[in-house]
Amino acid sequence: MVRKTAKPVVVLGLLGSTLDAGQGGRRWSRWRPTVDLCRHEDLMVTRLELLYQRRFTDLVRLVQEDIGQISPETEVRPHEIDFEDPWDFEEVYASLLDFARGYRFRPQAEDYLVHITTGTHVAQICWFLLAESRELPARLIQSSPPAGRTQARGPGTYRIIDLDLSKYDQIASRFRQDQREGLSFLKAGIDTKNRAFNELIARIEQVAIRSRSPVLLTGPTGAGKTRLARRIYELKHQRKQVDGRFVEVNCATLRGDQAMSMLFGHAKGAFTGAVKDRPGLLKSADGGVLFLDEIGELGLDEQAMLLRAIEDKRFLPVGSDAEVGSDFQLIAGTNRDLGRRVRDGKFREDLLARIDLWSFELPGLAARPEDIGPNLEYELSRYAARENARVTFSREARQAFLRFATSPDATWAGNFRDFSAAVERMATLAPGGRIDGAVVEAEVDRLRRAWSRGQDGGETELGIIEEVLGPQALGSLDRFDQVQLAEVLRVCRRSRSLSEAGRILFAASRRQRSSINDADRIRKYLAKHGLRWADLGGSGSE
Repeated sequence: MVRKTAKPVVVLGLLGSTLDAGQGGRRWSRWRPTVDLCRHEDLMVTRLELLYQRRFTDLVRLVQEDIGQISPETEVRPHEIDFEDPWDFEEVYASLLDFARGYRFRPQAEDYLVHITTGTHVAQICWFLLAESRELPARLIQSSPPAGRTQARGPGTYRIIDLDLSKYDQIASRFRQDQREGLSFLKAGIDTKNRAFNELIARIEQVAIRSRSPVLLTGPTGAGKTRLARRIYELKHQRKQVDGRFVEVNCATLRGDQAMSMLFGHAKGAFTGAVKDRPGLLKSADGGVLFLDEIGELGLDEQAMLLRAIEDKRFLPVGSDAEVGSDFQLIAGTNRDLGRRVRDGKFREDLLARIDLWSFELPGLAARPEDIGPNLEYELSRYAARENARVTFSREARQAFLRFATSPDATWAGNFRDFSAAVERMATLAPGGRIDGAVVEAEVDRLRRAWSRGQDGGETELGIIEEVLGPQALGSLDRFDQVQLAEVLRVCRRSRSLSEAGRILFAASRRQRSSINDADRIRKYLAKHGLRWADLGGSGSE
């Protein structure tokens, strides 16, 4: 029976330089996919758009003549395409894409099939990608030779494949489930609520499983860069994308020759104390992931060698004349404005360009108040696993802690380091494994004192105002205004922009407004005291 279709069938395909070939009468005794596709009784091919390379002009004419004999209803339109190497993916894809974009498709009037039996595997993959992306409004058709070796052969078989995944609910559902599991894994199973953070993690998940290029994680100290870097490695390891180690180093701890030796290794006798060869951290990360935290602290010499190691996968250990190879993926972390350090001559512009392909800024904890509750449960579970002791909050105590933790008073200067330490202290001091109101009250007082004097114990309200405005300004300010101004200055100094400072300082009120311009509010507040953002020496630009 002839396959009934409401539209004429148009087949697009590449000439098979080997399968479609034949000489004299022998060509009728073998299966030729392009010719035999037009012989099926239940598939009426109205038009065949046959793509070929110039050197096969004679063969395309022969195929055109043979189809005219066995299927005179089929119009064959040859199209010469411009690629020399059928195994060059970029060249083949570009040629087929040019054809697809130049062809006048009429999907309302015609039914299109792409014949993927002929051509190299590269060409078949390119056809698939163009159909899957809908550059070709077509389904795929795969043909096969007849079974057996009988002389009276038929045209073989064919199968039409529709790439509309919406028709395959189970496949689409499995894909979504895999993606959800990847996102949950990167978030350590924490059910975060902050929309911007969740979107950020979704982008990181995509990059983690699709790219081996360097990743740059930025954000304030304690925002979770190290933990996220390790989770990225573990996700890639689960997916069999890396089989080496996760190697971590804080670049702020590296100085002078120690930095070179630690990163790139050294040869025996390279310097005093080098009693044997040392492989170095880059070599240890071969096949895995190297996490360089605080990469902005690296010296310029180390930066130059690192750039070459990233680009060429080779470097020279200290005191050695033999290069070493290491194929690692780099994840870099920093709380610095690397663009500013480039302008200051402290960071190489070419290295920043190389590691800034995938850059993700992690927000501080104070900018994610809705995630404090889920992270509280996560920290309690970590404590229970580590200490083998389950600790819970009383209802009132939990509400009291969350009320403080999500308030503007809670600056979380150390971000998750502060938060994790606070939970550990409360869990340790909880009487009978139950955190009560007294424990919470004591911890809140401790945090307030720590934040009021600064993490280094030296940044008081009076000190920061005197440093910025001068000692004469103190006498003109009430104590109330001193406390307020000092907190604004402190938050601005830690923030990368006015907008980030605004998210922290106006965390509660901004959730109740539909229009938010916190940066302008802070700008006007600073101007009232004769200050500009640039005067504060913060970590970022306005």
